[in-house]
Amino acid sequence: MTDIISAPATQRALNDSGRSDPSQLARGDLPGRAGQSGQSGDGRTQPLRQAVVRAAELARDAEERARSRQHAKGKHTARERLDLLFDAGTFEEIGRFAGGNINNGVAGSAVITGFGEIYGRKVGVYAQDFSVKGGTLGTAEGVKICHLMDKALDLKVPVVAIVDSGGARIQEGVAALTQYGRIFRKTCEASGFIPQISLILGPCAGGAVYCPALTDLIIMTKEHSNMFVTGPDVVKAATGESISMDELGGGWVHNAVSGVAHYLAQDEADAIDYARTVLAYLPSSSDAQPPVYAFGSGRTEREAAKRLASIVPDNDRQPYDMLEVIRCIVDYGEFVQVQELFGASAVVGFACIDGRPVGVVANQPNVRAGILDVDSSEKVARFVRLCDAFNLPVITLVDVPGYKPGSDQEHAGIIRRGAKVIYAYANAQVPMITVVLRKAFGGAYIVMGSKAIGADMNFAWPTSQIAVLGATGAVNIIHRKDLQKAREAGKDVDALRKSLAEEYERTTVNANLSLEMGEIDAMIDPEQTREVIEESLRLLATKRRVRRTGKHHGNQPL
Repeated sequence: MTDIISAPATQRALNDSGRSDPSQLARGDLPGRAGQSGQSGDGRTQPLRQAVVRAAELARDAEERARSRQHAKGKHTARERLDLLFDAGTFEEIGRFAGGNINNGVAGSAVITGFGEIYGRKVGVYAQDFSVKGGTLGTAEGVKICHLMDKALDLKVPVVAIVDSGGARIQEGVAALTQYGRIFRKTCEASGFIPQISLILGPCAGGAVYCPALTDLIIMTKEHSNMFVTGPDVVKAATGESISMDELGGGWVHNAVSGVAHYLAQDEADAIDYARTVLAYLPSSSDAQPPVYAFGSGRTEREAAKRLASIVPDNDRQPYDMLEVIRCIVDYGEFVQVQELFGASAVVGFACIDGRPVGVVANQPNVRAGILDVDSSEKVARFVRLCDAFNLPVITLVDVPGYKPGSDQEHAGIIRRGAKVIYAYANAQVPMITVVLRKAFGGAYIVMGSKAIGADMNFAWPTSQIAVLGATGAVNIIHRKDLQKAREAGKDVDALRKSLAEEYERTTVNANLSLEMGEIDAMIDPEQTREVIEESLRLLATKRRVRRTGKHHGNQPL
């Protein structure tokens, strides 16, 4: 309620209520005569109205109640969470008392909205306050959130949603549900234009779950975080199944099983730190480029490059950790994983190369040989789309034996869900650089950032294998009759199979054929990997988007 603000100093005290000590107004700790006035810019004093003092007292009392309620549950208050999220002293609240009634002792609504800075860049936030009516959403809360999002769209800055709510306010009925519809629409309007991150730091149930579901990243904690469309009581009444909140929709479930969430934090501080870290790699909007950081390559990077040759085994069936490869390529070995616990046969995340943020997509030979299945396909597709929306180059490191076979995969929709990877890469217009480390077979080779599907620069290590099938699998099909005849004649079938496989590798599987066809731009030694990626990024720095048709949008497989 800006009409009761009487001085800039008073405004700051109200904005900082709960973050410092709003009771300073009531005590008269402002410049001028104690408890009577505020200092104006020219040295004169002006009256401090009683309404302002009353507002500050309400703010102080509300935060004290919030602390007593939230701390008892092992949770932070909404304002304490904002202190953790933003650079110190940068949060500016908007609509502090909107939805409240100062005369009747109501400090405000169940959501806090405003703007602050994260690493010096402006970010919008709305934080639900569970200490006020269980953080439920009514008309006042919906209006505040939509106003915040409108401002964020105008300013072209990211939005962080801190969710801790009992859902729609039942007392307001359809009016509350209507506000969710408005928020859904605003979130969709912002999608792909400004980064949106959801921190689930309490309950999120019913239709409310679709607010975070529409955002770019969802972060949950091991305790206290829950998301479900229907709660345990409804599930039991409808199906007879008894299940706890954590088993139904806890942080672990949505990170490791459903894939709804993108990071499982140890606690609230870890969750908020992850949000801050991710935003450091993203631009403020799709109209901007990601930030660039100072970096000087030196001895550490050269030594890391040399280690690459020893990480990947010569035996194409022997596993290794792709994370070791990634850390040898990126700046300072720092790699921020996304969806680490879901679709683990693929690895995606953020890193910097020569100070420039990139998205990294890779197969993980340590998990089911790095095969593509329904989960890892959706994980890769979603991440590539995120990078393309926000101008992050995509670096793809390939070591894939193919798609996972089996009726379970076919019935789970590997065709439909695998097609999402194709759609993501084929439509991406950011710089895309691909390196084949060891093997790339079949359709999985094509979809994992091949030149045919749209990659700008493609490289391969000298020992890499690129083919429709691995040598053994191909020989079993191509020479099936020859192997059968050898078996009937009492000959050594294994020796014949090995000989045929070696011939197939020599003539068909090696990457030279792709090099000759122009599908691979260069064969590089492992220790050159970082260097050629750096050079390629510099070459592609001026790549621009092109609209090739006048269509409204594609019909992505969903």
